[in-house]
Amino acid sequence: MNHPIIKIHVKNFGTMTAELYPEMAPLTVANFLSLIEKKFFDGLVFHRVIRGFMLQGGGYTADMEHKECDSIKGEFMMNGCRTNTLKHTRGVLSMARTSDPNSASSQFFVMHENAPHLDGQYAGFGKVIEGDEVIDKIANVETGSYGWYMQDVPVESVVIETMEIVQE
Repeated sequence: MNHPIIKIHVKNFGTMTAELYPEMAPLTVANFLSLIEKKFFDGLVFHRVIRGFMLQGGGYTADMEHKECDSIKGEFMMNGCRTNTLKHTRGVLSMARTSDPNSASSQFFVMHENAPHLDGQYAGFGKVIEGDEVIDKIANVETGSYGWYMQDVPVESVVIETMEIVQE
C-alpha cells in the first residue's frame, strides 16, 4: 500500500516529515490529507504540550480561537475498527477527540514518548520519520494555563507555518 508523506513546517522549530498509514485508518488519512490540501492547518498552533507525553495541535489559532471542521468516525479498536493496530509510540500521529468516539476532526497529536494506555482508544494514523529533534524542541517549551479551562498551553505560540503533501 502507498504511504503518503507529509511535511509539517513549524515556525522557529523546524520540519517534521511523517508517513501516513491508510491501511490503519483510511478515513482519518483521507480527512487529514484533505485538510492539508485546503491549507486548513496553516497558521494554527500546537496548543497543548506535555513533555514526556504528547504535542497536540490543529484546532486553534495563535489567539486561541477554535477553528472548526466536520467530525469523522473514530478509527480505533475500542470503536470497532479492527484494522488499526498502530501503537502509540514515540513519533506516532494520532487524532485527538472528546469523550465521543466519533468526534475527531482536525486536532491531532504527536507522541513525545510511548503511551500504551492510548492504544486502541485513539486513531493512530502516521509516524514522524524525520525531524525527531523537532518533537523534542517543542516538548521542551515553557507551558502554562490559558484561562481556567486549558492547561499545558505553550507560553509562546508554537505555530504550524504550513503542512504539505510531498508524496501521495
